Amino acid sequence: QVQLVESGGGLVQAGGSLRLSCAATGTIFSIHTMGWYRQAPGKQRGLVAIITTGGNTKYADSVKGRFTISRDNTKNTVYLQMNSLKPEDTSVYYCAADHGAPAGDEYTYWGQGTQVTVSS
Repeated sequence: QVQLVESGGGLVQAGGSLRLSCAATGTIFSIHTMGWYRQAPGKQRGLVAIITTGGNTKYADSVKGRFTISRDNTKNTVYLQMNSLKPEDTSVYYCAADHGAPAGDEYTYWGQGTQVTVSS
């Protein structure tokens, strides 16, 4: 079993930055894809960014140029550097991981979520 432990959320003013971290622990083997999704109140969960073991990335259009996803495979940890934050980025951010390349958000493992609040 794999556990995902997130950290780094919080309250920040618009234009500010935050860095989220997610460490995978437990019975880890061949975690191929790791990434971040977010869900705001009353809205569906949506993709933020994902990264594969090989470093291939995918971003939501709304965060391109502002957010950067990276990964340390030796530590089974994924990071999300969020710059130029906007109030509309306010959400609960969830870490996700899978041994393959899931379609949509059909990931096997999910973190507990971390709140990011951007004030105007």
